[in-house]
Amino acid sequence: MALWACSPTLFSFYHHDLKDLTMSERRYSLDRFLEKTRDKDLNQGLFELESDRMLDINLNGEVWTKMGSMIAYTGNVKFEREGILSQGLGNLLKKAVSGEGTALTKVSGKGSVFCADSGKKITILELQNEAICVNGNDLLAFEMSLNYNIKMMKKMTAMLAGGLFNIRLEGTGMVAITSHYDPITLPVTPHQPVVTDPNATVLWSGQLEPQLKTDVQFKTMLGRGSGESLQFLFQGHGFVVVQPYEEVVFQNQS
Repeated sequence: MALWACSPTLFSFYHHDLKDLTMSERRYSLDRFLEKTRDKDLNQGLFELESDRMLDINLNGEVWTKMGSMIAYTGNVKFEREGILSQGLGNLLKKAVSGEGTALTKVSGKGSVFCADSGKKITILELQNEAICVNGNDLLAFEMSLNYNIKMMKKMTAMLAGGLFNIRLEGTGMVAITSHYDPITLPVTPHQPVVTDPNATVLWSGQLEPQLKTDVQFKTMLGRGSGESLQFLFQGHGFVVVQPYEEVVFQNQS
């Protein structure tokens, strides 16, 4: 007599084992992978997060993006580096010094544009007649409805900390920023100023103007380039956002 006829329990065991094996094989099939990773239209407006590391821009007009951040697109889309005179001679001088850290690309047309920046985490913000200042390295994309201005630290020694340039955004519209891991927001009050490492500073409220603070003791011990020796001091009313990572980028590189 066959083994399975004598032992229903044993047959059931093998039956479930084969079923689990088949399900396991299907779990790793190409079709399963394609279904899991396909582009999903979430109908969330101009900016959507395909994941926390990838931005999907549902383009129907124009937006600004960080130069080099496009990883794929569909549709009829045109990419144009910011014109020489589009923001005036003052900003042109700043961009000539800042290099790629604050270079922008105008994206126009109709389609889907996917952007990312070195696998950094992406956060979408909707400004409502508000102003923020973003570290040039941490700005991914923003709407044309927002006015922007490249800001330069008054003390040139801030360049040594990688925090010489930031971009002020003001008005109403969407903006996508990036950070390494999860950022944290610190409130700034007249009674509680905040001091940050420029390389870990992502953005701050538009009414704040950071001052460069030098810690002479740390400067002597660690050298001029460290975040502990060169610091941002925020005073007044507002907030500052920092990331748990010191992003050292030479903004004058091409």
